[in-house]
Amino acid sequence: MPFLDPVVDADALTHGIQLALAPVFLLTGVAGLIGAVATRLARIIDRGRILEDRIEGRIVRDVEAAYRELARLRVRGRLVNLCMLLLTLCAALIGITVMALFLGETTALHTARLVSFSFVGGVVLFILSLLGFFAETLLATQTLRFRTPPQVRGDDQNSTDPDFHRVK
Repeated sequence: MPFLDPVVDADALTHGIQLALAPVFLLTGVAGLIGAVATRLARIIDRGRILEDRIEGRIVRDVEAAYRELARLRVRGRLVNLCMLLLTLCAALIGITVMALFLGETTALHTARLVSFSFVGGVVLFILSLLGFFAETLLATQTLRFRTPPQVRGDDQNSTDPDFHRVK
């Protein structure tokens, strides 16, 4: 193959490795976000299973509310799956960037255009996955019902903590 030069200059090889390592740091961030998103998916699945078991066992007080929560969990699960898809494609594009940078530096291949498209594409997918992750966390917090105690009295003489409140 004429484009693969069997004799590689040591300086070109070193420079190729240095260039290819820069996007690897982005891959580390992608891997971390994949871990966080996978954890969210696991929690969604666990909560869905608990709700389904409670509905089947007829131990829910409000069946309609349980089905509404299952519907919200389904939407969140789809959003998390979309984030996983975007992150996986992002990682693949960044991997292609690394290979293209290395091959472009150590062979006669012209990879500048491929590097540009694959890196920018990977970054765009990463940003989209971050937006999806943010949207999922917003959906998750909408399901919370922040309740306060029925009656809070802050005049307890026995407490030295100003934030201490006793429920009547």
